[in-house]
Amino acid sequence: MTHTVLVTGATGNIGRHVVTGLREQGVTVRAMTRHPTADGEIAGDLTDPGSVERAADGADAVFLLWPFLSPDGADAVASAIGRSHVVYVSAMSAPLGGVWGAVEESVRRAGDTWTFLRPGGFATNTLEWAPAIRAGGPVPMPYPLASRSLIHERDIAEVAVRALTDADHAGRTYVLTGPSALTMAEQVTIIGDAVGRRPYAVEQPVDEYREAMAAVTGDAFAAGALRYWAGLVDEPEPVTDTVAEVLGRPARTFARWAEDHADDFR
Repeated sequence: MTHTVLVTGATGNIGRHVVTGLREQGVTVRAMTRHPTADGEIAGDLTDPGSVERAADGADAVFLLWPFLSPDGADAVASAIGRSHVVYVSAMSAPLGGVWGAVEESVRRAGDTWTFLRPGGFATNTLEWAPAIRAGGPVPMPYPLASRSLIHERDIAEVAVRALTDADHAGRTYVLTGPSALTMAEQVTIIGDAVGRRPYAVEQPVDEYREAMAAVTGDAFAAGALRYWAGLVDEPEPVTDTVAEVLGRPARTFARWAEDHADDFR
């Protein structure tokens, strides 16, 4: 049984549920955040490996989120974590390389034991549609018929808690998805059902979306994301049973996620 766990991104969408789940099991949690504001939170920044080393000192395990679109600095952070067991939230695309695959390699090189969680699309990413849905207008997107098996952040967190507290999960890689693949247009309709509105998806010119996305993520990342979504029109994102295998219950549906987040769209 793990006694002390460092949780990075402790106040984020996934991390806060990891903190809660660990504490419910009696685990001592070090909730790392850049600006601590509550009891039990400690200061730490993934851009400052020294602060990570101080936070991880003496921890039995570390929950690692990598919030950057580049792997720069991952080697230093992985080394700062030391020999603690690392549960890292990677991505389904990690075997193809990219930032998440590179961070996995950093974790492998630096530590003795690890568990990699490779979710597909995060249901929380649909929060970007909230302004359009709140305004009562159509929801623009480049590929309304792209199908994704979006996963509830609480399912990722609960699998992470198991991996952080049970040594049987060491050395395992888990591809995590929701229980079904839905088109983006269907996702909009489901959110509308949860909030009592009738939003609908409209196809947005790809170049227009790419320009807006690239301003935030950079050209290469935006181009890669759009290529991936285009492919999902004909070949939906895969669906796995991994959440059920690990937790002994089905993954939460997207409809459940929409109900849990209905107030974010009102």
